[in-house]
Amino acid sequence: MTEVLFYHLERSPLERVLPELLEKCLERDWRVIVQAESRERVEALDASLWTYSEASFLPHGTDYQDNPQDQPILLTIEKDNKNDAHIRFLVDGADTDDVSGYIRAIYMFNGREEDALNTARKQWKAYKDSDHELTYWAQNETGKWQKKA
Repeated sequence: MTEVLFYHLERSPLERVLPELLEKCLERDWRVIVQAESRERVEALDASLWTYSEASFLPHGTDYQDNPQDQPILLTIEKDNKNDAHIRFLVDGADTDDVSGYIRAIYMFNGREEDALNTARKQWKAYKDSDHELTYWAQNETGKWQKKA
């Protein structure tokens, strides 16, 4: 069964948190999909991943560029798994019909937006009702992740 993790962003924006989690995935040789709600958001995340650190590089691409199947990190708005990913990140309210086949599905949502909180609650309930193993992570005062549930 796919492990479903919820990351409640309160202290740091997605653009700061996502690269660190993607680096950890690549260290484990996991291929990744990051699914956003809009093509504009995919393009913004693409630009952010190219510039987030001068000391690091995250190999990635978008599903509308050539050879998406070759990307270790694929940014998309689509629900399919074009790069045979092990991990699926769902950001900004993106959702998919089925997370089976992934090691983990990771929902990241902005804790300062009421709509994002409500969407995350609905997603939590849906996955809990389907007997997935769920964990909930929130940032503490120093920005470190703490498991809350």
